[in-house]
Amino acid sequence: MGVVTESQFHVLAVDDSFFDRKMIERLLQKSSCQVTTVDSGSKALEFLGLRESNQSDDPNATSTSPEVEINLIITDYCMPGMTGYDLLKRVKESAAFRSIPVVIMSSENIPARISRCLEEGAEEFFLKPVKLADLTKLKPHMIKTKLKKESEKQAEEVKPEIEEEESPVIEILTLHQELESEQQEPMLSNNKRKAMEEVISTGRSRPKYNDITTSV
Repeated sequence: MGVVTESQFHVLAVDDSFFDRKMIERLLQKSSCQVTTVDSGSKALEFLGLRESNQSDDPNATSTSPEVEINLIITDYCMPGMTGYDLLKRVKESAAFRSIPVVIMSSENIPARISRCLEEGAEEFFLKPVKLADLTKLKPHMIKTKLKKESEKQAEEVKPEIEEEESPVIEILTLHQELESEQQEPMLSNNKRKAMEEVISTGRSRPKYNDITTSV
């Protein structure tokens, strides 16, 4: 299992408030995270390669993924156009991004809203203002997701090597079967020839009876 450090984490922060956006950016940077900030849910989808208008019913539909890896998305709940809840749903509906942890922030403590986000797949729901201590809760989620991706990547790299190792074995078995077949063919021919000779020999030794007729 690989060792994951905080400096490897890349967080996408989404908030329409410039002040809150800068605040969360500063806190994440203190935690040694790389941070990308956007001011709307639609821009977050654009950054991820998911178009806002692309409401495909196929969850396995491919998207234009970003070249950079995102380890966590933290988004405000109340935003014009697309709420944090809507963004959460879009991310969890995507086969390419559903494994990314999503955290919701809000200045309003509404239990029904919190429950709905957690049920939809949010890892955490923070009340604003977000504190540095809150961000310590994010580390386990990011580590778990990153290690899982690294394991999947290693598995994909090992699979071709296993297939290459199996190929010579298959070729050897095929060659062995061909040699056995070639060895059996002369034996079958000899047996067939021997059987024909025995039939001919038997015919020659059988006595002949001439001028025999059958009357009724």
